[in-house]
Amino acid sequence: MPIIARVLYGGVTEELLLRWGLMTVLVWLPWRFLQYRRGTPRPLYVWLAIVVSALLFGAGHLPAAAMQAGELTGYVVLFIVGTNTTFGVLFGYLYWRYGLEAAIIAHAFAHVVSYVLSLGVA
Repeated sequence: MPIIARVLYGGVTEELLLRWGLMTVLVWLPWRFLQYRRGTPRPLYVWLAIVVSALLFGAGHLPAAAMQAGELTGYVVLFIVGTNTTFGVLFGYLYWRYGLEAAIIAHAFAHVVSYVLSLGVA
């Protein structure tokens, strides 16, 4: 996949879908129905939303990994989901503390670094 597609899809689209969309809804629901819209959302709600959206982010990379690797062994699944979940937690934290732009920039930068590192592998 061309680097521009990785940066735009990963950096922008995935962050819009998973952080701004899903994570926001996952914070809003308990804030609305358990906290009764009082004050700011509890940090527990935010961290649960970060982890759930990060796990889905990690799992969402499995189809692309299957296309590249051919077979999804347990190790490959653990690596893909684990690595992308870790980055998802980082992006979720950045979204929570610094806003959507920070998450988008970090995600796009991760794709650029990954691309540059992959140039040395070939």
